[in-house]
Amino acid sequence: MKKSFKFYTQYNQFYIHDKNFENDTSSIDFWDDQSFFQRLAIGKGILGVATQSYGYIKGEIEIIPFPPQTIDFEIFDHVVEAGLEIKSGELQLSDCPNTEIEIKIKIDSGNYRARIYSSNFESVLETDLDHDTDNDFYRIEIWASEDMTRSVLKQYEG
Repeated sequence: MKKSFKFYTQYNQFYIHDKNFENDTSSIDFWDDQSFFQRLAIGKGILGVATQSYGYIKGEIEIIPFPPQTIDFEIFDHVVEAGLEIKSGELQLSDCPNTEIEIKIKIDSGNYRARIYSSNFESVLETDLDHDTDNDFYRIEIWASEDMTRSVLKQYEG
């Protein structure tokens, strides 16, 4: 199942989380130096994805049966993954800072791995206050996994 998304978010981030996540996303422990550099914050039942743009972001999320075997790293600016526990049976995507639910996906309770592919960072212009020209894109793949560590598969250096 694949779902596309486009929504407004602030502070260069959005969230992938369990319906009943228990983490304070404003805590300095959530967005520490490593999280900022690796563009992914990890909390209890929630992942914070750092975006290149401040405003509208777009992408797609897909629940897949197995991790992908090959990745064309040339087409992505940054690729990172981490574990996520889903207790409620509902995976959600939400904006920052309001945590408005943008997507809901029914999913079995359990441990999952989320891989976030980020692309088109060069399209984001700091001078574009309306962010009409921003074209950064986020592909999220989720599969069942007991691996809860964070791994950067391609680090953005821009």
